[in-house]
Amino acid sequence: MPNIQVLDPHVADLIAAGEVVERPASVAKELMENAIDAGASTVTVEISHGGMTFLRVADDGKGIPAGELKTAFLRHATSKLRTEYDLEAIGTLGFRGEALAAIAAVSRIEVLTRTADAGLGASLALEGGAPGPVEEAGCPLGTTLVVRDLFFNTPARLKFMKKDAAEGAAVFAVVQRVALSHPEVSIKFIRDGKQELLTPGDGQLRSAVYAVLGRELALGFREVRSAGEDMSVEGFTSMPACCRASRSWQFFFVNGRQVKSPLMTAALEEAYKNQRMVGRFPGCVLHLRTKLSAVDVNVHPAKTEVKFGGERAVFSAVYHAVLSALERDQSHPQAALKNTEISGVRKQDAVTGHQLRIAAAAPSTGEPARRAGGGASSLPPPVAPVSPSMGESARRAGGGASSLPPPATIPISPTRGEPRAPASTVVRVHDSAYTPPSPVKPIEPPLAVPPPPSQREPVAEDAPEPPWRLAGEVLNTYIIVERGEMVYLIDKHAAHERMNFDRMKAEGYTPMSQTLLTPAICRLSPGQRDALLGQRELLEEFGFEVDELGADLAVRRAPDHVDAADVPAALEELAQRLLSTGTADPSAARDELLHTMACKAAIKGGWHSAPQELERVVQAVMSGQVRYCPHGRPVAIELTKKELEKQFKRA
Repeated sequence: MPNIQVLDPHVADLIAAGEVVERPASVAKELMENAIDAGASTVTVEISHGGMTFLRVADDGKGIPAGELKTAFLRHATSKLRTEYDLEAIGTLGFRGEALAAIAAVSRIEVLTRTADAGLGASLALEGGAPGPVEEAGCPLGTTLVVRDLFFNTPARLKFMKKDAAEGAAVFAVVQRVALSHPEVSIKFIRDGKQELLTPGDGQLRSAVYAVLGRELALGFREVRSAGEDMSVEGFTSMPACCRASRSWQFFFVNGRQVKSPLMTAALEEAYKNQRMVGRFPGCVLHLRTKLSAVDVNVHPAKTEVKFGGERAVFSAVYHAVLSALERDQSHPQAALKNTEISGVRKQDAVTGHQLRIAAAAPSTGEPARRAGGGASSLPPPVAPVSPSMGESARRAGGGASSLPPPATIPISPTRGEPRAPASTVVRVHDSAYTPPSPVKPIEPPLAVPPPPSQREPVAEDAPEPPWRLAGEVLNTYIIVERGEMVYLIDKHAAHERMNFDRMKAEGYTPMSQTLLTPAICRLSPGQRDALLGQRELLEEFGFEVDELGADLAVRRAPDHVDAADVPAALEELAQRLLSTGTADPSAARDELLHTMACKAAIKGGWHSAPQELERVVQAVMSGQVRYCPHGRPVAIELTKKELEKQFKRA
């Protein structure tokens, strides 16, 4: 065993730097927090090449006295703590005295600073943590730090950095969070010479939300305000109809510090229980303020996690504050509709802008319509939303009409806007032409492309498959099929999505692209935005023409089977998929695009479907071609006669 010895100070500094400085975004966070602790009212962050070669943070705070400038870059040097008792109630963003030393150890730094009582400022240059002489310099009040060539002396760390676009997006995300945490500070962000963010710094959280998240999200927020004896919750939360496809728009702050808190996330989403669509997540900007001694912020090197002295109280405070805001919202859960047109065409939600497909006056309870559009109790008796016929969907997606002959027992599909046919008229018996084994639990893994009939296993002639019967549909979502002594429930959207995905992957996907009359504006998180821009060529191949519009994306062309109102949601969903799976593999990125396009072209749960549409879906599932949706969820569940009889106490 080697002898135990004390590490060289430089090696120790590099190891310590690894705990604090992970990437350029870490540098921006630490320097911005120092600026706010110094009393700055304006902070400017400027980067080039993702912040790897150049990152500048300038503030108008108190500055650093010339005599203390070198001391500021020593490890554990801080002006924010004096004794061990100060750790019990930390009110500043920084406190450990590690940030400047850690950053200096792995970069080249230039600093200019001046205090209010000094006629001239001071400058200092450091390389790899080694300081040069302190010199006089003319500069404004405050501090400016320029960090160059991050990780120049630690190539092992350098090789793990991502592309400039990804690193720049991470810096931008940090700047956004700091701007939301301190609306009293004016924050400016410049990337590669272009200003991408400027907050007014007027102390109003609403102003910061509008500047950081944009008009669309800001208008979809409702104010949250709740105060107790030792704790208060203030901020904004989204209406249920404006929930997003990911949690990237949830921002939590504790005493002005941005934190990641599963506890607060759980409380927020519990308040939305039974009020939001499955797979959608509320957005929020919530500030929790409590006694400093009730929070331990010294549990994570990057100070992004905290511990609460009373977790139950925190959960209750967030939950009831958000729930109260939702109950006060007069537009919830009833969202008024505008742009109402003739029955059978589209109506548009006034809040979300999403178009809803609504049939003419049909004798329905309207539950699917409420699920799709948030409800509208002030309207005339609601009607069930309808989807395009399968034939139309298939033609738009590049496929042909169904090859199955329309059975005599099924009526012709009603035209859009006509009342639904009675359920009894859509029941028929069909002898399946396919003879694979019936699905069992668990269903086998999906096949990317169904095998040709010549490669399917033959079925013994003495054991033919019993015919299946399409017995109907419930909740406009689940198809009921009977075969022998088995009953199957089929998720029509999931099954049709898989059918689309297999066909697109086997035959290629060359959609018709349409120019939008008005460009669709996509407001995405920095990571989502750069994930899409990194796949711009693939997007164009799939029918999307995307341009940068400041921090947003403007979509000028889109596939013809994607409604213009659905374009932002489709791209947000795609961006989140690319982020979660990674975009390095072109094949994986293509599959994610195919997943999204297959989903958008599929018939929707909650829509009324023509009998022929249901017929084709059932044929694919009962033949064994479709078992799982592209996301891995089963498309069908089965019930035996015995299981049903047990429910009725007959067995």
